[in-house]
Order: sequence, then structure tokens, then C-alpha cells
Amino acid sequence: MLSSIEILILSAIQGVFEFLPVSSAAHLVLVSKYYAFSNQNLLIDICLHLGSLLAIIVYFRNDLINFVKNRNFLIKIIIGTIPIIPIGYILYKTGLINHLRNLEVIGWMSLIFGIFLFISDKMEVTKNINKDFSNKSAVIIGLFQVLALIPGVSRSGITITSGRLLGFNRFDSAKISFFLSIPTLLAASILGIYDIYNEGSSELNFLAIISVIFSFIFSYFTITLFLKFIRTSSLNIFIIYRLILSIFILAVVYL
Repeated sequence: MLSSIEILILSAIQGVFEFLPVSSAAHLVLVSKYYAFSNQNLLIDICLHLGSLLAIIVYFRNDLINFVKNRNFLIKIIIGTIPIIPIGYILYKTGLINHLRNLEVIGWMSLIFGIFLFISDKMEVTKNINKDFSNKSAVIIGLFQVLALIPGVSRSGITITSGRLLGFNRFDSAKISFFLSIPTLLAASILGIYDIYNEGSSELNFLAIISVIFSFIFSYFTITLFLKFIRTSSLNIFIIYRLILSIFILAVVYL
């Protein structure tokens, strides 16, 4: 059974890396390989994602209220979410997602999509989220988001990459990424909570609550700092980090 300290460590990894374009799942799997977490599984990962979801809702609460009034934007978010939910459900229910959670996959995905992030960040800014975020843009970014089901790709990274490829600036791309994550994380969290409830373990439920709280705290501060950073800086620091991480992981796998 996971201890509170272990939950704190996992929450820090989830809360920080979920919103940076470097893959939280990759870091969770990597750390778990070298530190023997007790009974760490996909359900705990989902509870950590719930904390991140709540952080997004609280941080963008004013925007979300406006979205309720502006149904067109809300519909675009829903449209962009449609591709990932059924595919994610199938991967989760069949157990195929667990077969993807290995260092070799993580290493290559981190490298390949780190390069894509570099290319996209050089694109000229031609669009604005308030004027140019169309149904077509939502579908394209939503299709890219499906790739985030593969550990190492990074949900934040791939959606920001697709946003930049479409011509949105870094800040708008990040906002679109975060908004698209809300229904996705909500669906995953509901599925995980349902499974935890069926486990019938109060101790597991208590640890799940703790993981949500810790993840929320780390996530909220990361969102704040990341959005402030990309207003004035490029994504190069994250690209370099991904390349170093991928080289290290692949060296561990093949050497």
C-alpha cells in the first residue's frame, strides 16, 4: 500500500509535469522503475489526474463561466475531445495501455515528439484564439491529443505542438491545450473513481483523496508559472529537457 510520502512524491511529479510539455506519465513510470512504490497502479495515476483537473477548473474559472455563456466555444471544446475518449476507454478496458507503459516506448516518444515540438515552435503566429479557433482547429488538435495516450508523448506537449502548427501563439496554444484537457481528464477521473469505489477499500479511497489534494496544489502553481513563462519565452528549455531525458532513457534500455 502506498504511503503518504509516496503519494506526495507522485503528486509532485503529476502536478508539475502534467502541464509542462514533457509527459507526466513518462516521469511517473520512470520514477516507479527505480523506486519500489507499494502497489502503484493506473488507478492512482487517474486520481492524480483528478487533482490536476480541479486545478485547471479553479485557475480558469472565469473563462469557464464565459464559456457557458459562449456556447460556440464550449461546443468546439467538446468536438475536440470526442476522438480521445472512446480510444482511451478501449485502451484502458482492454489493458493495452499498460503494455505501452515501458521505458523503450517512453524514450522514443519523448525524443520524436520533442523534435516535433521544436519544429512547431518555429512556426509563424497567424491566428488568435478569440477569432480563429474554429471547429476544424478543434478537430485537428483533438486528433493530435489522441497520441497523448502513448506514455512519453505528453498531452500538453502534443496539443501545444498542434496549436503552434496551426499558427496560434504559445499562450493561446497552451490555453487550448488546458481547455481540451478538462473533459478528457474528467472522463478518465470518473472511470477511475468508479473502479476505486468497486474495490471497496476505504484505505485506498483515503489515499486517493490525499493524492487529489497534493496534485491540485502542485498543479495550480505549475499552471500559473508556466503560463507566465511562455508569454515571454520560447519552449526551448522544455525541448532540451525532453532530448536529454530521452537519451538517458534509451541509454538505460539499450546499454
